[in-house]
Amino acid sequence: MELRHIRYFITVAQEGSFTKAAEKLCIAQPPLSRQIRDLEEELGTELFTRKARGLALTEAGERFMQYASRIRQLADQSFEDIREMSEGLSGTLYLATIEGYAPSLFAEWIADFQKKYPLVGYELWNGNTDDVVKRIQSGLSDIAVITAPYDEEGLDGRLIYKEPWVAMIPADHPLAQLTGDEISVRALDECELIIPSRQSRRQEIENWFHPYGIEPRIFCRIAHLLNAYELTANGVGIAIYPASAARYVRDGVVIKRITEPEVYAEYVLVRSADRQLTKVADEFWNMVDDMLHS
Repeated sequence: MELRHIRYFITVAQEGSFTKAAEKLCIAQPPLSRQIRDLEEELGTELFTRKARGLALTEAGERFMQYASRIRQLADQSFEDIREMSEGLSGTLYLATIEGYAPSLFAEWIADFQKKYPLVGYELWNGNTDDVVKRIQSGLSDIAVITAPYDEEGLDGRLIYKEPWVAMIPADHPLAQLTGDEISVRALDECELIIPSRQSRRQEIENWFHPYGIEPRIFCRIAHLLNAYELTANGVGIAIYPASAARYVRDGVVIKRITEPEVYAEYVLVRSADRQLTKVADEFWNMVDDMLHS
């Protein structure tokens, strides 16, 4: 028995026809039929039974299909692994990320991964957590960084980083003149607030105020941080974002950490729990996982 017998057998089983299988394999039908007969003689049993509309696997054929699929998978993996030993890991890594501190994390990881695997390419997509999760679930991205809360069903996640929330305040606003770099949510009562666009994020922020009997005045929800910054710099309102937003801030905006309550944005590394990662994505995931536990 040779690997070609395995490949021929699987193709015939999938196509349900010697004619279709021969076309797919780009060989003539008589040699293909002969190869299957040789395989059946070696195994000492029939693998196919002929029906009015093609071929069907016998009980022995069904059993052999399980082994054949595993053999072909192992063969493919062995070829790939040996080829990568000489050529190096290659392929494209499809990543997705939110704003905030996540781009810095990916930049650090990609820099380390690139040193080890210079032949790997990258496609990095940016959006809010809900959109990023959809890309993971649909298979458009392999690995992503999002923020909690999120629906954990169908996802494998790792908490990787957390940072405090801050208020971005126009420099000429009275709250910007207060001493110190902290501010209570009570001080934001009656202020026009700009917050991230996710519905779950709005609920989270509203919950910060409710213990004080305050209904926050949320007048604008924005998906992208830079838009929120520009509105704040022009005195439109006070933006509430994770602390890493401060790195984008220039003149005209004052940053104060939100206290009472102490609130944090949590970043989570995720992949699909239902779909196996590609070789390159699996290597990247394992590298990051090792870094997190080192």
